[in-house]
Amino acid sequence: MARGPEWRDYSAEVQRYDSVALRFVLAGGGMVCVGLGVAGLFLPVLPTTPFLLLAAALFARSSRRVYNWLLNHPVLGPIILEWREHRAMPRRAKRVALVLIAVSFTVSIVFFVPDWRGQLVMGAAGVVLWLWIWRIPSRDVP
Repeated sequence: MARGPEWRDYSAEVQRYDSVALRFVLAGGGMVCVGLGVAGLFLPVLPTTPFLLLAAALFARSSRRVYNWLLNHPVLGPIILEWREHRAMPRRAKRVALVLIAVSFTVSIVFFVPDWRGQLVMGAAGVVLWLWIWRIPSRDVP
């Protein structure tokens, strides 16, 4: 793993289980969560941060190397560290998420859901998701 000037060792936070099989299962679950988190970067209805936080928790119990990779990743690491340190979202990321949620749900309701009941359910889900993201504290990231 390349270690740039900003690389930090988080190995002290890792408390691996003794069972190799259990570590393998946890690491596999962590990789699935990373995949879902990355997909959430592009799909506004799929949240990124919860999946990345879960992945970090799973890797903290299974693999020092992958845990360090995740927290030092230039795109994924800051999302996890921001939540851990401040329990907040960067203001710009929050704005982008809210706009994408509104646009994607609107387009889906107007063009892809023909039944009014489906539109109502999808609209309610979009409003709930939008309000949930909106109530998360935000802060300016330097």
